[in-house]
Amino acid sequence: MNHRINRRKFTYSSLQGAAALAIGSAAPHGWMHSLAASLNTQPTNQERVLVVIQLSGGNDGLNTVVPYSNDLYYKTRPKLAIPKGEVLKLNTDIGLHPSLRGVADLIENKQFCVLQGIGYPNPNRSHFESMDIWHSCQRKEARGTEGWLGRYFSQSSQFDNPEATDSLGLHLGSEQLPLALVARGVQTPSLSSIDQLRWKGKPEGNMASKEEMEPQRKTAVTSENSLLDFVSASTSAAMHASERLDKALASPDNAGDFPDSHLGEKLKVVSRLLLAGLKTRVYYVTLDGFDTHANQLLAHAGLMRQWSEALSAFHKRLNSAGLQDRIMVLTFSEFGRRVAENASQGTDHGAAAPAFLSGPKLERSWIGSQPSLSDLDDGDLKHHTDFRRLYATLIEDWLGTPSKQILASEYTKLDGLGLKT
Repeated sequence: MNHRINRRKFTYSSLQGAAALAIGSAAPHGWMHSLAASLNTQPTNQERVLVVIQLSGGNDGLNTVVPYSNDLYYKTRPKLAIPKGEVLKLNTDIGLHPSLRGVADLIENKQFCVLQGIGYPNPNRSHFESMDIWHSCQRKEARGTEGWLGRYFSQSSQFDNPEATDSLGLHLGSEQLPLALVARGVQTPSLSSIDQLRWKGKPEGNMASKEEMEPQRKTAVTSENSLLDFVSASTSAAMHASERLDKALASPDNAGDFPDSHLGEKLKVVSRLLLAGLKTRVYYVTLDGFDTHANQLLAHAGLMRQWSEALSAFHKRLNSAGLQDRIMVLTFSEFGRRVAENASQGTDHGAAAPAFLSGPKLERSWIGSQPSLSDLDDGDLKHHTDFRRLYATLIEDWLGTPSKQILASEYTKLDGLGLKT
């Protein structure tokens, strides 16, 4: 049998094999090789992880964290307000949507914190522009092509030693790679499921075996064709990584009981990767559907339940594995909704809204006051805490990296979370 493969066949076969991988940058970097190299190494307690849950569409903060003691809330939302008797009360003023029973349990366990009044000056009510502001920390006129987490990856000292760590970031979902994860010279994998990390069976047709591929790969990476260099290296690395993952995932799935939902499946995969020993520092997932202009009550209740049940299952699994002190989850949305309901029993695009942290033991269950319902910005809640202060706190106190360069300015960190060790 002739084991030699020509350049055209190699490129075509390699592209077929690598087609399952979506990479967030064209610049070559061996994330799959370093993934394979470290699967047998269990993480230490000092390796902290950030999981980001993006609620796309503009989550209604007022019906998530309910100001049930405020008469203006019920006056401006005669059909959409959550009845006082159904609110999961946190104190004498605010409570949670009744679908957030799992979140309430996390608060009871001191593993959840509500951050009120989060936003930015001169809010933009476009989904795309506001989300880009959250992702890049800059407005359009000053914005480049990099996101805040991508800049963190670039700045991290781990990035300079790809042999010692997995890819620093991973996006899980069918959506386009979020801008937050993008940076020049950084590859962030974007995977629709864990199966995309696993090589699909034995090579067929023109696809060479791993043993056949290796000498060709070594030759190809010295060529002048950068695409072939990248594909050959990525293909070989993917095969090595697949073997490691097949071994790591060969045992029964012990990731715990997760709800049968889109977010539940994503967080289940994240938990399996964490339990398999990956050293990725940031995982990014999205839950869509929050643009509730009409018939909001049932739709929002379902989304709140999906988020709460998936998040609760995720933390239960981490707690049982003893990983709870290593994993922080940030949940955010690009903006909130208007205070008053509209004529279609929904709410329109707003401004300030709560963000949420969950995971390790937190010193406080909520930070910041509920924005005024009478002092509004064109019908919307006014923010009192810039979201970049939250980012600065996570970058410095949780991930242990200076934040000024990442955020393009210096922001005062939030007090009272107790994240710094």
